[in-house]
Amino acid sequence: MDALILSRIQFAANISFHILFPTITIALCWFLLFFRLRFLKTRDPAWEEAYYFWTKVFALTFALGVVSGIVMSFQFGTNWPGFMEKTGDISGPLLGYEVLTAFFLEASFLGIMLFGRGRVSERVHLIATMLVAAGTTLSAFWILSLNSWMQTPAGFEIVDGRFIPVDWLAVVFNPSFPYRFAHKLLASTLTASFLIAGLCAWQLIKGSATGGTHKALRTAVVAASVAMPLQFLVGDMHGLNTLEHQPAKIAALEGIWQTEKSAPLTLFGFPDEAAGTTHYAVKIPKLASLILAHDMDAELKGLNEFPGAHPPVAPIFWAFRVMVGVGSLMLLVAWVAAWMLWRQRHAGAGARVELPRPILYTLAGMTFSGWLATLSGWYVTEIGRQPFIVYGHLRTAEVATQLPSPMIAVTLTAYLIVYGLLLVTYVGVLKYMAEHPVKHPPEVTPATLGKAGA
Repeated sequence: MDALILSRIQFAANISFHILFPTITIALCWFLLFFRLRFLKTRDPAWEEAYYFWTKVFALTFALGVVSGIVMSFQFGTNWPGFMEKTGDISGPLLGYEVLTAFFLEASFLGIMLFGRGRVSERVHLIATMLVAAGTTLSAFWILSLNSWMQTPAGFEIVDGRFIPVDWLAVVFNPSFPYRFAHKLLASTLTASFLIAGLCAWQLIKGSATGGTHKALRTAVVAASVAMPLQFLVGDMHGLNTLEHQPAKIAALEGIWQTEKSAPLTLFGFPDEAAGTTHYAVKIPKLASLILAHDMDAELKGLNEFPGAHPPVAPIFWAFRVMVGVGSLMLLVAWVAAWMLWRQRHAGAGARVELPRPILYTLAGMTFSGWLATLSGWYVTEIGRQPFIVYGHLRTAEVATQLPSPMIAVTLTAYLIVYGLLLVTYVGVLKYMAEHPVKHPPEVTPATLGKAGA
């Protein structure tokens, strides 16, 4: 494989690993804030147990996100030097704003959130948690702004091959940014919800549940049952936006080869790009036009309209169906679990969660379902932008490194080995933490403070 393909694979491996952790922490910190507020209001120690346990999960996840994010920034120089050379006047400031506003905010108050209990007032501790949560969301704001600008560039002019900003509001709030930002926040909510529900279900199965387990599980199931329908709604609006600004991506992910009116929806099939057809396709007449354009008679552009300028079909065709399929399963499971919890509370069963074993095992099995949906959606977004790195203006091949292929292959192999080990370790640590929780948060006293200081 040449340097371009290897660089793309390496970047995909790095972003795939990195995105797993911010997808959890963005929403998880808001869950922590909710747990803290509930404890301060009710003084129920179960809420503090939930906060204490999930703060440790947040710290572990945040650390891996920071480390893998640093590697991501290096790759702009090593694998894609032309990208920063040509777009640095836009991408540089946006990445800088993320560090100056979001990362510094997180780093400044994370220590207080993690270690401030008993050392600062409850109000200061609460504010620190709130600011860390705001920092994670602000970080997503700037990163999604840059990524969305690469998808739907606006507010710039090209001077001597360089992208020069002329309207920063148009750059930041480009046409696809509102939909991508909302889609990502909801994806994080769902990922964190199923992580919480899955680990709590595992604790109930293993008999290691604490009072906080019941509180956290109920909160996560309710959050997922509300967020999933909203995600489908935002996804529909995002689809309309993509159809307007990136019709080639829509044609590829739906397997529309020729421009046609009243286009059918292909549920399943095997895209064959060489033959320009989808083998063994299962189609529903007119449904693609109805879903994508909200008009059964609408004309949808086919891949024939974009010779040499459309993405590879099979990867995003399948990734999109994985995303929708996993999302539909998440909706079903969340609603079934929420209904059972509602019936339990309605019957006066109290605050403890009593769910059938099959439901608990299902929730435990879907602990990382948010990761699967997020990755497949991310592949649709990023592969669907090809062959451009700045859609319609700058091709990926124009900015790739000239390093020898064997050198890239060596670093790619090293990344894959390290990431694989880290991922297995991360999952193993979460499993251990769930099976060996601290029943009650340790009290902070002058004696323990003295030991900590020593």
